[in-house]
Amino acid sequence: MPGPISLDGVTGPTPMLVLGVGNLLVGDEGVGIHAVNALEAEKWPAHVTLLDGGTGGFQLLEYFQSFRRIVLIDATRDGAPAGTVRTFRARMPQDCPPALGAHDIGLRDLLSAAALLGGWGELHVVTVAIEELRPMCLELSPPVAAALAAVGAQVRRLVESPEA
Repeated sequence: MPGPISLDGVTGPTPMLVLGVGNLLVGDEGVGIHAVNALEAEKWPAHVTLLDGGTGGFQLLEYFQSFRRIVLIDATRDGAPAGTVRTFRARMPQDCPPALGAHDIGLRDLLSAAALLGGWGELHVVTVAIEELRPMCLELSPPVAAALAAVGAQVRRLVESPEA
């Protein structure tokens, strides 16, 4: 279980990464990046790191090894209405939604590679349902843009909870 850590006798919360992934050039598929950008305008505890993971693919593996608590924000096409926000704990790669095709690799592929390298700690995934991929579009659709507030609330809840 994640909990307080001690570095040179100093105890504090476990470092936590809030990682947004997606492709800003494909409209709603970039919602994870838009979410992290919106979160950067807020004040966060010192143990929280916000990261625009873009379409980093396997380059993001180092973060799965460095952080024992991660909140990952991504788009999903799960059949729910656009803008539907879901949060779940991922324990296995199969817990994650399939790739949308706009990333270099899918989240499942990334987690499978992390599992081969020793696994990951506590991983919470916040997904936002999208309905279509819009190449060469930088804006979010209205329902997905409206979901950013709910994403922020979910991230805040996970950050403030010792065990979410």
